[in-house]
Amino acid sequence: MLNWLLMQIIDPVNDEILKKMLTEDYPDNPFSMVTVTEKLSPRAMMEACMRAESGKELTRPLGSPIVLSPWDKLLLNPRQLFHLPAADYTQVSTKTVIGAAAKKPLELDIPIMITGMSYGGSLSLPLKIALAKAATLAGTSTNTGESAVTNEERSAAKCLIGQYHRGGFLSGPEQLGCLDAIEIQLGQGAWGGAVDEPMQAEQIGEHLGKTWHLEEGQSATIYSRMPGKSTPQDYIKMINEMKSQYDVPVGVKIAGTDYIEYELAVIAQTQADYIVVDGSEGGTAAANPTLQDNVGLPTFHTLVRTIDWLINNDLRDHFSVIVTGGLTTPGHFLKALALGADAVYIGTIAVVAALHTQMIKALPQAPPTQLAIYNGKLADKLDVDLAAEHLANFLASCKTEIQLAIQAIGKNSVKELSREDLVTVDKDLAEFANIRYAGNHRESKGQPMVITQKHNITPLHVTSLQFQ
Repeated sequence: MLNWLLMQIIDPVNDEILKKMLTEDYPDNPFSMVTVTEKLSPRAMMEACMRAESGKELTRPLGSPIVLSPWDKLLLNPRQLFHLPAADYTQVSTKTVIGAAAKKPLELDIPIMITGMSYGGSLSLPLKIALAKAATLAGTSTNTGESAVTNEERSAAKCLIGQYHRGGFLSGPEQLGCLDAIEIQLGQGAWGGAVDEPMQAEQIGEHLGKTWHLEEGQSATIYSRMPGKSTPQDYIKMINEMKSQYDVPVGVKIAGTDYIEYELAVIAQTQADYIVVDGSEGGTAAANPTLQDNVGLPTFHTLVRTIDWLINNDLRDHFSVIVTGGLTTPGHFLKALALGADAVYIGTIAVVAALHTQMIKALPQAPPTQLAIYNGKLADKLDVDLAAEHLANFLASCKTEIQLAIQAIGKNSVKELSREDLVTVDKDLAEFANIRYAGNHRESKGQPMVITQKHNITPLHVTSLQFQ
């Protein structure tokens, strides 16, 4: 009866709207909104309305929807006969070392690390604890991000990397001395490099204020540059002093830009142990859409140019390289490692995996980010241990898929991956990244590999061929 009554009300309304859409000219036709949306894009329209409502910059979580890195145009090269696959995928090593020359290198079970997502500026404390617990279960590291070390995160993380950053919240021997690696954060991909990031006092809770050593009612700012630093030489001196004071690996994090070689030339003058390069496709909790969508260099191009510059300047062995920015699948991780990275950082996809089925606590009334971000209305609803378990499962799944892919390639360790394990169907991409173009035949003894008398081939003849 209720359904019948609703149909009697709704059906005439639908009929009237449909008739108007099918008969009226565009100026008075509701369908014109469809063409306007196609012209402007739904995202541009929604963001225009948000700006019109508030008159303030937007803070879009999770990063840019624009992905320019051509990961899908890269393929891995399996081997089956001329070079046999590895015998046992479970024996494929995923061990990873960051800062091998440091007195206390960072030794990990997998080359997948949890990136810097700050308590307060980005995530809630419960989710930070969950990330730390998951990293410990998976045998990898987590990262404080642009915050400070909390007792809760430190106790949950076996391997904790701390960011010495432009806000100054993490500093001094007490904090720096309890870390497993120190990361000097000079820029972030999703922020277009380095800009001021203010946080008003009313946004800062009591626990966070104490963590950041703020007075009651005091606001906080992460600045575009380290306070007191005005020249590249100031940064070189700071990095070297940090390195001389601590035994753990000291790294430098920068955003990818078309000036990447200039930035690397400065870092090369330091005694840093590792470099983190962050592509423009990376995530964030609060950067505005203009910085996310229009500033910086894609992750793929950033990584290739970083590795090439280090190799061309005989510096590849001086620095471990970690790449981050929009990497979401084991395939992405493998291709980044084959291009030359020692490890990858993940952020947004780690949060998604951690939230897993707990997203239903927010949907459909609110976005799942309300469970994750610092000021999220549902942050206290997160089951920390369940989130840790789900993220650890995600990392375990990624590890197995990486091992199976490396087995197919015929190698025995992530360290053995190289660009010879990649091929692309794009000529320009092949030339840029110095990998094989799939449209070119491979050759044997300098001649095209053409075998006409297949029935005369013996194992001896096959194994005597020299493949290139």
